[in-house]
Amino acid sequence: MKIMVLNGPNLNMLGIREKSVYGQGSYQDLVLKIEQYCKQHQIEVTCLQSNHEGTLIDYLQQAYFEHYDGVVFNPGGYTHTSVAIRDAISAISPINVIEVHISQIMERESFRHFSYIKDVCQTSIVGKGFDGYIEAIEQLTRNI
Repeated sequence: MKIMVLNGPNLNMLGIREKSVYGQGSYQDLVLKIEQYCKQHQIEVTCLQSNHEGTLIDYLQQAYFEHYDGVVFNPGGYTHTSVAIRDAISAISPINVIEVHISQIMERESFRHFSYIKDVCQTSIVGKGFDGYIEAIEQLTRNI
């Protein structure tokens, strides 16, 4: 099994930005947690992060061309703004993509309540902190 974990803008600032929303853990802590889980379960994982929309689209296309089995994707603020990322997820079908958000987006500002990508993802996991990524990986392994 080969999974890509993709994180969008500002997620490299975990542990620095809005600790009351995102917690104390750093981006490196998140990657380590994911890599340790995947190693224990014999899952090949690639963790990537970019602050740039086009780079995120390139990574999604890479998942298709490099035959990944699934993608766990936290598009950050692009969730609420990017039709281009939505189209990229649609383009890589039948790869399963699971949308993840560390915070409970429905309890935040109203502009965060709408997700452009929700309807082209297998499911969405929100408000479970770093554990949401592990839950998404578990779901991908059950469905592939």
